Amino acid sequence: MQAWSGRFSEPVDERVKRFTASVLFDQRLASFDIAGSLAHARMLASRGILSLDDLAHIERGMAIIAADVEAGRFRWSVDLEDVHLNIERRLTELVGDAGKRLHTARSRNDQVATDVRLWLRETIDRCLSLLADLRGALLDLAESHAATIMPGFTHLQVAQPVTFGHHLMAYVEMFERDAERLADARRRVNRLPLGAAALAGTGYPIDREQVARALGFEGICRNSLDAVSDRDFAIEFCACAALAMTHLSRLSEELILWMSPRFGFIDLADRFCTGSSIMPQKKNPDVPELVRGKTGRVNGHLVALLTLMKAQPLAYNKDNQEDKEPLFDTADTLVDSLAVYAAMMRGVTVNAPAMARAAAEGFSTATDLADYLVRKGLPFREAHEAVARAVRAAQAQGRDLAELPLDALRAFSPLVEADVYAVLTLEGSVASRTVAGGTAPAQVRAAVAEARRRLPGATGG
Repeated sequence: MQAWSGRFSEPVDERVKRFTASVLFDQRLASFDIAGSLAHARMLASRGILSLDDLAHIERGMAIIAADVEAGRFRWSVDLEDVHLNIERRLTELVGDAGKRLHTARSRNDQVATDVRLWLRETIDRCLSLLADLRGALLDLAESHAATIMPGFTHLQVAQPVTFGHHLMAYVEMFERDAERLADARRRVNRLPLGAAALAGTGYPIDREQVARALGFEGICRNSLDAVSDRDFAIEFCACAALAMTHLSRLSEELILWMSPRFGFIDLADRFCTGSSIMPQKKNPDVPELVRGKTGRVNGHLVALLTLMKAQPLAYNKDNQEDKEPLFDTADTLVDSLAVYAAMMRGVTVNAPAMARAAAEGFSTATDLADYLVRKGLPFREAHEAVARAVRAAQAQGRDLAELPLDALRAFSPLVEADVYAVLTLEGSVASRTVAGGTAPAQVRAAVAEARRRLPGATGG
């Protein structure tokens, strides 16, 4: 018999039972369901709604269930629909009527919303820790290569020389914003729905704030209808996850390109790559490729949850059962991707000579020559035109700007003097970018130090 079957004159169709059951995926909420139930029971006892004897039985039974769940001994039943009824039925088997009294002043509607929030809060904390690990790995690599010159690109065309450390620090900034978004979303996750009951609250004299404190919530959901029916906190997490995965995907694309022999900028440790079953020479960057692919999956889950909620009237609807699989898979994908990336980035080998050779191609110091002329008094637009003509001439001769004789350069502007060659070097170009946030090695090292001070657990900043 189902917990609600008294209203019905025939049993549930077996196909409907399988179709509507959620226990195959929501059983991962078991430990949070138990924690929420214990906090609820203790509050009921403190308010005289539940006897102390019943509370002792409930605590004893829940301890047994928790141990069985952790050990993998708990027997889950599709007949009991979900994680909540499975645990409640087992509790009743263990402690009798006390187990039947546990559901006083609550509904599965506020119960599941509480469980998901507890689980998501822990998941966010895990993601924040992994994002800190990844940033730490990137900072180590950036610091080691604060002066390693590589080409900077726009439109995937050589633009200006930058340092590899500076390039990596761009991702540090992205992942720091991802952490800020998740931390901010956590505040909205960390509100207690329990006590909203099915939709209208409860007539029992419960103390919701007591339960909130016991479970570590920062406060309660203020409206009972909203508490049980909205999943914006899950959608917000998925949006944060989609952005973090997008940043991982962008880095993946670059690692894949850089590892190609056509670039040859970096190599990934063998333990993060696979080979080919037919081509013995292959070393494939499977981890970045998979992360790039999984980003589409996470984006899809975000759209699925937005679509799930878009036409639901208040309050709870069975549609909301469909929130868990995309939410769980989003979290699993983000956690796994961040964990493997933090480890993988510590195994990156950099080919500095290949980077420098590439930076020397494509007239990457042309802007430096224009700036040089501006400092000599030429308006920028005229300097731009003069350098563009110089580039065209150098390209026709198969030379770089730095390889043109002084007389040839002076043909494009009489302001050019012998000191021009200092600004046409790659080292001179990056060293001149000393503005805050620039690519000069000194600025990169300062940015690394500042970013380390912002890492969780850092001291002195």
